[in-house]
Amino acid sequence: MVGCVNKLLLILALLHQLRDGHCQQFGAELLRRITPATSPDVQEEAVRQLIRRVVGNTAGNWFDVEVNKLLDSRSYQISLQQSGKVLIVGSDGVSICKGFHHYLKQVLHKDLEWFKTSIELPDNLQLPNVTLRSASASPIIYYQNVCTWSYSFVWWNLEQWRRHIDWMALMGINLSLAPNQEAIWQDVYTELGLSQTEIDAHFAGPAFQTWQRMGNIRGWAGPLPPAHRRLQQRLQQHILQAQRELGMSVALPAFAGHVPQPLQRVFPNASYSLAQRWNNFPDPYCCNLFVEPNDALFQQLATMFLRRVVQTYGSNHIYFCDPFNEMQPRLAEPDYIRATSQAIYNSMRTVDGEAVWLLQGWMFLEVDYWRDNLIEAFLTAVPRGRILVLDLQSEQFPQYQRTYSYYGQPFVWCMLNNFGGTLGMFGSARLINSGIGAARTMPNSSMVGVGITPEGINQNYVIFSLTLDRGWSKDELQLSDWFDHFALTRYGVSDSRLTQYWQMLRGSVYDFQGLQRMRGKYVMNRRPGLNLKPWIWYNASIINEAWQLLLAAKEIVPLEDDRYAIYEHDLVDITRQFLQVSIDRIYVNLRSAYRKTQSDRFQYLAGKMLQMMDDMERILASGAHFLLGTWLEDAKQLAPSADQRIVYEFNARNQLTIWGPNGQILDYATKQWSGLVRDYYQPRWSMFLDAATLALESNVPFNATNFKLRVANEIELPFSNLTKLYPTKPVGNTWHISQQIYIKWNAFAKDSQFLHNNRLELGVREGKTWHRKRQTKQH
Repeated sequence: MVGCVNKLLLILALLHQLRDGHCQQFGAELLRRITPATSPDVQEEAVRQLIRRVVGNTAGNWFDVEVNKLLDSRSYQISLQQSGKVLIVGSDGVSICKGFHHYLKQVLHKDLEWFKTSIELPDNLQLPNVTLRSASASPIIYYQNVCTWSYSFVWWNLEQWRRHIDWMALMGINLSLAPNQEAIWQDVYTELGLSQTEIDAHFAGPAFQTWQRMGNIRGWAGPLPPAHRRLQQRLQQHILQAQRELGMSVALPAFAGHVPQPLQRVFPNASYSLAQRWNNFPDPYCCNLFVEPNDALFQQLATMFLRRVVQTYGSNHIYFCDPFNEMQPRLAEPDYIRATSQAIYNSMRTVDGEAVWLLQGWMFLEVDYWRDNLIEAFLTAVPRGRILVLDLQSEQFPQYQRTYSYYGQPFVWCMLNNFGGTLGMFGSARLINSGIGAARTMPNSSMVGVGITPEGINQNYVIFSLTLDRGWSKDELQLSDWFDHFALTRYGVSDSRLTQYWQMLRGSVYDFQGLQRMRGKYVMNRRPGLNLKPWIWYNASIINEAWQLLLAAKEIVPLEDDRYAIYEHDLVDITRQFLQVSIDRIYVNLRSAYRKTQSDRFQYLAGKMLQMMDDMERILASGAHFLLGTWLEDAKQLAPSADQRIVYEFNARNQLTIWGPNGQILDYATKQWSGLVRDYYQPRWSMFLDAATLALESNVPFNATNFKLRVANEIELPFSNLTKLYPTKPVGNTWHISQQIYIKWNAFAKDSQFLHNNRLELGVREGKTWHRKRQTKQH
């Protein structure tokens, strides 16, 4: 019996090895097809320059690098030479960068992140004698969402991109996007016969180009200045050069079928369908045409566009295209869906015989439309291995199981985690850690990589770092150890309070396991009303305890070190989180007081809520990365002329608030930033609380319809057109402000006379999940 069990275990082990080998081989073939043909010499020099940017010229000379194509794909080796220098050998430039980051983090206990892209090393540092090697379990490590380019990257210049590309390489990322295409379409549309007026009416403003590109909207917040199109094209060329020199692959845009309405004037005999209205956008900004895939015009436009894309940007033989982002195709028939998919792929193959189609699997979450037979028709219309699917939100709504590993097409397991760039601590560490391994080892898995696909960045860095580390690792991470080491390398000091702080967050805010749609719409930054339903998936008292630990660790982190800036950032963030949850809690009690007609209690709580918003403004104003002024000034700096600055500021303000001409996607991209709290969120709540108090005292029902009209016309709509200046530098001492807020509100938390609910009434979801037929939406 024992012998039979041992044989069975051996067979199972061999099957696992075969499956792992199949995934690796499948991924390796795909990687070979899309890898840039950048010479080893160029990659080595690019890595040397990156190392100098990260640690400085002096420390940069302590490292030698070498690209060795004989190594296993996506691998590196580290050793100490007799000269005393550290030698990092990698199969490509990105793998060397990953090895360099490993040495910094695991050997020297130094780390980087989005806000910290350089490291200070002491001049007398003795480099440890280590010898190690590592290979990625993921042939592809992917990064970016098409929306990230509008919610986070939209105002960036080349210097900001240069730092971010460095971070990407250090994290082992070897595939991303390059979506800029407006200058090319300008030439194509002009050559086809559209007038400049017609073209200007089509292009959306700079903050909304993502959704214009996917056919969701047209013209909103435009017109787009011609100089902007040229400058962005030139910027993307520089970005691509920097990425490819490091050995990164970049997916370029292909034609998805969406065209301006006036094209029907030029080609009146072609077959079109009108795109579905998206988020109730009115006619001037809605409903492009979709060229039917069986029409000859489709191939004409697709090849004309893609040839110019390749001429302008070069090619890594991979092209992204999302024809039905949050819009349903005209027909729910397999033949129609198959023909559409074939038309898109054939247009790519006509221009590039090695073409691979990168597809966001987001549209398949529209389960009412995308039944299994339609998905199968769409995916199998293209040869196996020539579509690479991004399973966009695998940590919460994976589609690879339902689609049997996308019917054999390779896919990337992706962690999305964020919508609209909203703030609020949130993540699913355990699900990510286990889910990646489960997807790799499931029967007939076609998984070839791991990716992060946030709509916006600059929040919850820990969860993105974890995902990328897990993507490289074959085995599950020991989460407790990983978070301990994260604390050590983040602040550069070993202290039990800092490790406890991160362990408490790991077990609370970063342990979400539900199916609720988390969109960062907390009470403070939502339009006020009497029927909001705040919810929380953890014990809020943990935030208070963690906050106390971080405050107490102040003397441990060196004031003169750049690590203190990270400590201050985290202190702003935990204080913000406490106030955010506390405002939710006050609201639940305030709503209860209103329903029970307890006027005195209502007015008392209303005053406390507004005081909390005052304190939210104070703490955010002390943090360099929580300022509305920075966002607005970056937008204005990007304007190609002085008279365009007002248009760019309008774009920047509108996206953060009403997102459309009349609040079509109200508060979707909301941010808890200094300036927004004082001049947008707090005035809305002040107006609401005054109106609700008057209704209580007058013994009349609250007029919600009248309030919505008032708040829209007096606060929300006007905010997009304001030109008020805001600080771009932090104000005040973060630690002192945070400490004052801690003392003040911990006393209030014990006020049982007015706070009847320690936890959010009907809002705590612990371990409970529910399924939805229409699972989620992304904007």
